[in-house]
Amino acid sequence: MPTTLIPITGIVQNVATFGENCCEQQVTIRSGNDVNNFIIGTDTYVIGEVRLRPGMSVAAFYDASLPIPLIFPPRYQAVIIGRRNPSENIFAGYFDESLTAEDHALTLNIGRSTEIVTSNGQTFRCSPAGQMLIVYYSETTRSIPPQTTPRKIIVLC
Repeated sequence: MPTTLIPITGIVQNVATFGENCCEQQVTIRSGNDVNNFIIGTDTYVIGEVRLRPGMSVAAFYDASLPIPLIFPPRYQAVIIGRRNPSENIFAGYFDESLTAEDHALTLNIGRSTEIVTSNGQTFRCSPAGQMLIVYYSETTRSIPPQTTPRKIIVLC
């Protein structure tokens, strides 16, 4: 799993078959005035295996270390995509032993109500430190790095 994941959040405008074998889809996402296309392939982790539909609020993550075709609107290969509550943020990345993101964008404080599961929905009973995580959270402190007590953590084992 790459550690240079960049999120784009927005509303799904269209979902269409992509490629010759019908195993990929192109999802068009409007984020403000910007339009981005994401290719959802067999390697894309679709959080909760949700069926993507127009009008759905989502967060899609792409690997910034991979080349991107010079076309407009941009077309990214999605690494992770999932439904998003508009009042909530989603972060994906590697967290070290102190639960600080590799890019120092976020530090996690695990609370009693924080749900921690594996990518297939099973309860994760170990520390999520030192893992790739998908984190759902709403508020952060103004510290550097910002701290949050997440609602949910998905551990990408």
